[in-house]
Formats: sequence, C-alpha cells, structure tokens
Amino acid sequence: MRILCSNDDGIHAEGLATLEKIARELSDDVWVVAPETDQSGAARSLTLSNPLRVRKVAERKFAIAGTPTDCVQMGVGTILHDDGKRPDLILSGVNNGQNVAEDITFSGTVAVAFQGMALGVPSVALSLARFRREHCHWETPEQHAPAILRKLLDKGWDDDVVLNINFPDRTPEEVTGIELTAQGSRDKVNLFAEERTDLRGRRYYWFGFDGTLSDPADGTDLKAIYEGRISITPVHLDLTHEKSRQEISKLFD
Repeated sequence: MRILCSNDDGIHAEGLATLEKIARELSDDVWVVAPETDQSGAARSLTLSNPLRVRKVAERKFAIAGTPTDCVQMGVGTILHDDGKRPDLILSGVNNGQNVAEDITFSGTVAVAFQGMALGVPSVALSLARFRREHCHWETPEQHAPAILRKLLDKGWDDDVVLNINFPDRTPEEVTGIELTAQGSRDKVNLFAEERTDLRGRRYYWFGFDGTLSDPADGTDLKAIYEGRISITPVHLDLTHEKSRQEISKLFD
C-alpha cells in the first residue's frame, strides 16, 4: 500500500512526524508532501495567482510553497505521478488541535482529505485535541491510530466520504473508548479578534479562540472528545439542506 501524508501545520510540524510513524506501521511505501509553512485555517484554498515552489526535503519527502490542497494535488498529480504509481491512501495531520463541529469547514487538515477524496483516493484526517498549550499527547494517536486505520481499511467506506478522526487530550491509557459520531455544533462562536499595537503605534488584530467549552449533544464529535473518547466522523461535501430545498421549491412550482 502506498500512503501519501500531508497536513496544514507545515513540513516541520511535530504532528506530521507522528503521522509518518503511524503510516509506517501500515506500510513501508510512505511519501510526504506538505506545506512549507503553517497553513492552518486555509480550508480548501487553491493557489492560482502564484507559482508553486517544490523543495525536496528527503527521499520521498517534499515541501510545497502553497496550501494543503495544493500539496495533495501536486503529490497525486505530479510528484507521485512521475514515480509511476498513485497513492492507495491519503492521511492528513496529525493536526495540533481538534477539528470538530464548525472547525471542519475551515480546516486545512480536513481539506487535505477532501482533495484526496476528490482525486479518487481513500482519505482520512487525524487531529489531536489540545486544551493545554504546554504539552500535546502525540503518543495517543501514535499508539491508537494504526489499529483503528487497519479496521477501517478492512471495512472500507464510500467513495464520497472522508473519515475525520479526533483524539482526546489525554494519555493513551486514559482514552475511554472509540465512538462513531456526528458532526456537532457549538452553542456559541468563540473566535474573536484581539486588538494590539505594533512598535510604530499602529493597530493590528490577531484572531484567537476564547477556549469556552460548549454543551454538545450526545453522539457528537464534541461530546466524545470532551469525555475522553476517540471520535470518528464520516463527512462529505454535499452541503445541500434537503428540507429547505423541498420547501422553497414549492414557490416555483
């Protein structure tokens, strides 16, 4: 099995090193194509107005001066294509922070998996929840992910689905289970812009999150992570709200 690894935190991210370890538990044919710099929050953006620079970091490892989506497109369509074989699996992450609920829509980590899916490659996004800045339990996905991925690969999943896996912010022994979840929804928006002043007295702003926990419903990705379980959510790109489509269509019958 040929595995392509990518992320949105950049080629030097600790989570990417963790992802490589996970991938090598599944195969010895592992490739890495990741952004040259941190592209968190890039979602599915594609570079159209600037050239894409490719830097070979090591054997089967490349950095792209572009977005996470650029990396997958270049990896599948150019770098691995030149080697003569497409990937059989795309893994994204391991993201430094959870990708659940509304996060999915602006996540570069999940975007990697969506682009892989669009190119016809089974794809999985992996993220590690982080509620403390001083330490991340990278050993948790490293220990749990290989067995989970083997089970999922044995079963398989629909071609238009991406599997979004989130690991709780705790040690491997403290994980309380694995749950197939639905995408949750927060009861408040905790993104805010903090105003600061540079050394020339000019104002600028920096986006951040206030860290307030929501009160999610049972069965959601948020609830599973809060309670220490590994969350696996099958997601896809069909954003049609069927009930509204049917109701509004009556106006034009």
